[in-house]
Amino acid sequence: MSNDKQFVEEITPQSEDFSRWYIDVIKKAELMDYSPVRGCIVFRPDGFEIWEHIKEAMDVRFRETGHRNAYFPMFIPESFFQKEKEHVEGFNPELPWVTEAGGEKLEERLAIRPTSETMIGHMYSKWIQSYRDLPVLINQWANVVRWEKRTLPFLRTSEFLWQEGHTAHETEEEAREETMKMLEVYREVIEEVLAIPVITGQKTPSEKFAGAKETFSLEAMMKDGRAVQAGTSHYMGTNFAVAFDIKYLSRENNLEFAHTTSWGTSTRLIGALIMVHGDDRGLALPPKVAPTQVVMVPIGPPKKRDAVIARADELFAQLKQSGVRVKMDDRSDVSPGWKFNEYEMRGVPVRLEIGPRDMENGVCVLVSRISGEKKIVQQDNLVEEVQAMLAQVQQEMYVRAKNFMEENFYSVDTLDEMKALMEEKRGFTLAGWCGSEECEDKVKEVTGATSRNIPFKTTEQKTTCLCCGKPAKHTVVFARAY
Repeated sequence: MSNDKQFVEEITPQSEDFSRWYIDVIKKAELMDYSPVRGCIVFRPDGFEIWEHIKEAMDVRFRETGHRNAYFPMFIPESFFQKEKEHVEGFNPELPWVTEAGGEKLEERLAIRPTSETMIGHMYSKWIQSYRDLPVLINQWANVVRWEKRTLPFLRTSEFLWQEGHTAHETEEEAREETMKMLEVYREVIEEVLAIPVITGQKTPSEKFAGAKETFSLEAMMKDGRAVQAGTSHYMGTNFAVAFDIKYLSRENNLEFAHTTSWGTSTRLIGALIMVHGDDRGLALPPKVAPTQVVMVPIGPPKKRDAVIARADELFAQLKQSGVRVKMDDRSDVSPGWKFNEYEMRGVPVRLEIGPRDMENGVCVLVSRISGEKKIVQQDNLVEEVQAMLAQVQQEMYVRAKNFMEENFYSVDTLDEMKALMEEKRGFTLAGWCGSEECEDKVKEVTGATSRNIPFKTTEQKTTCLCCGKPAKHTVVFARAY
């Protein structure tokens, strides 16, 4: 093995430079690498497998709620964007255009998909003729391109992977119900699978999706106190139905416009996962999405090595058969201590150690990546003990992240309070807002924080606007964000 692999390389401490820590971790853990195209990354196998597990968790729930997957073209005619004014204005600065193909100039420019409302709206107008055709419940897993000026791997890249759901309904009531149903699906996956606590609520008008009537979001707190928008669900009203002529013959024999929704999450969830759970030792991955859930490390002198490995192989087979994602590291050219550090850095939730004495006593040692707890367990009950520790790690990660969010969540009454807080501490703030865009802009100008959402649940209701002192229409979560 090469010398540069003899020891785990140093990772910049989070307290020293959080951004540098993040880059160090994702590169050293081999989740990604930079591509030759600005703002684009290569997903290495471990990074992509995390996304696959997220995708699996989402897909199961999408199917349970009646949605089916489809695929639409990534090239969108320019004329489609002109049909919904607010939508094109919102995305135009980020649009890359194809103007030439096959050596010839195109008659109409084609945008590379930033989102698919326009293409899907066009197709729905062909497919929907009667109330009998509704609802249409379709999801797409795809790549999208938004030419970002400032990029950060996973969190903000020029090309990224995502899913986007698009549905059409007879009534506003049905469409609104769908919007909230999918927001709850997201909450369930993000909190129960990724172990990331979120604040759910409605976006302010200035922060809503371009072309939507209302946007709802899930906001997560990173360890540096910044926010990541973990997912959004939009009630589109009839905006896109009118723009793309999505009409149906109603039960009363009248032509009506359909009510549509869209909702999406992306590979920025991987970035959030890293920033919420990681520490100065590296990644810390929730068992439900970890590419490797358990790493087995046989320990012992050379003369007993073969016997230990033979027993470890038997235990490995038991775990693998039970569905545990397990890896054996029986290399002899690196020390057990080096392996321990390496797999801690890679965020493997549970380490299993077995040596000659363990083998004689019919036991092995399980070690939690999160708490460091060492537990001696009987080999006869290994599968049950491993599954129990994986469940424990999953729960502990959520509780730790939840406690961190609560400890770094503040209430303020004035802009000066918020400014001082943002300069001295990290985290989210709860404040009153009168509803004016001027006051919302002022908060961003003075503090660098943006409105994240108007939370559905809050411990207190503010009565005055933090900027102008007028009566507050809403209690809003503000934070600096990625």
